[in-house]
Amino acid sequence: MSIIFIPVGDKQVEGDKKTPEGLYTINDKNSNSGYYKNLGISYPNQQDIVEAKKLGKSPGGEVKIHGLKNGMGFIHKFQRWVDWTMGCVAVTNEEMEELYSHTPIGTTIEIRP
Repeated sequence: MSIIFIPVGDKQVEGDKKTPEGLYTINDKNSNSGYYKNLGISYPNQQDIVEAKKLGKSPGGEVKIHGLKNGMGFIHKFQRWVDWTMGCVAVTNEEMEELYSHTPIGTTIEIRP
């Protein structure tokens, strides 16, 4: 079975470019990433692992909420015109600044379609 890269719907396996949907927690904060800050998302959870194994695949990981790629902040909200995140959640640098400063590790988040 081959994976068709249509980044719509809940993340199922590594490389499908989809964003996980459901309840997760913020499990990391990084102010020195290749993007303007990031918040780590606790993907994969146990259910994600089980579902990926049913497909004989890895669930992947390293899903983040992040700002724009360093040096590209001038793009601002225009980054929303194209899906470029490979499954992460991208926001403007200004939005990331607000999220980063107000979201402690352990915060529960819900990612909806």
